[in-house]
Amino acid sequence: MDGRLRYCLALDLKQDQDLIEQYIAHHKPENAWPQITQNMRELGILDMEIYRVDNRLFMIMETKIGFDPNKPPLTALGKQKSDEWEALMWKYQQPLKSAAPGEKWVKMDKIYDLKSARI
Repeated sequence: MDGRLRYCLALDLKQDQDLIEQYIAHHKPENAWPQITQNMRELGILDMEIYRVDNRLFMIMETKIGFDPNKPPLTALGKQKSDEWEALMWKYQQPLKSAAPGEKWVKMDKIYDLKSARI
């Protein structure tokens, strides 16, 4: 994976099936907010996938080297849309118990890698 970094992150959804279904609907490709997709690409996110089991979310994000997850969107419109998206998503999300105050997605630690395993 030359020139890329991989982030694996976790977050919980509120334990409410209606809210979970709404959250999933927001993340269907046809419902993606174009400005949010553009923001992610402009900031160096090359690929992103989100998986779910029950109310637990797992995100795999591949980024360019030098990606800064705290860097704001590049334009005023991008910032506005990002703020709107985050406010909307917070309706569905809840932090993990281990999250720091104000932290949403929590970085996961890799504990196994097949490529490094001995045969």
